[in-house]
Amino acid sequence: MNFSPPLASAVLIKRYKRFLADITLSDGSVKTIHCPNTGSMKNCAAAGDRVWYSTSENPKRKYAHTWELNETQAGHFIGVNTHRANTLVHAAIDNGVIAELQGYGTITPEVKYGQENSRIDLLLTHHQQLPSCYVE
Repeated sequence: MNFSPPLASAVLIKRYKRFLADITLSDGSVKTIHCPNTGSMKNCAAAGDRVWYSTSENPKRKYAHTWELNETQAGHFIGVNTHRANTLVHAAIDNGVIAELQGYGTITPEVKYGQENSRIDLLLTHHQQLPSCYVE
């Protein structure tokens, strides 16, 4: 997925108070950033992991930077910003990263289904060869 503007990276020192994280920049300075994930992240973020963060131009924000992705020391990427989850999955499917979901011609977000008008995150369709696939 391409982020605009591109993400910057740093090294995680610690996450605390659910919404904050301290990181070390390449110049050795320490910065506090916003963590948009309210979950425990106990097995998703460890001191020393690479943090990828965005920068907001909004001068009213208390913390100008938002933690977007975590790269574990084993090289695995974890989406931290839950607001971007569907966009990340959409991009991964588009780019053929998820082998089981390759070959679909159309990806439609937030499709209503069922009698209760529930919504599914993504509907994958192909005009003839593949059955429709609901992704939640």
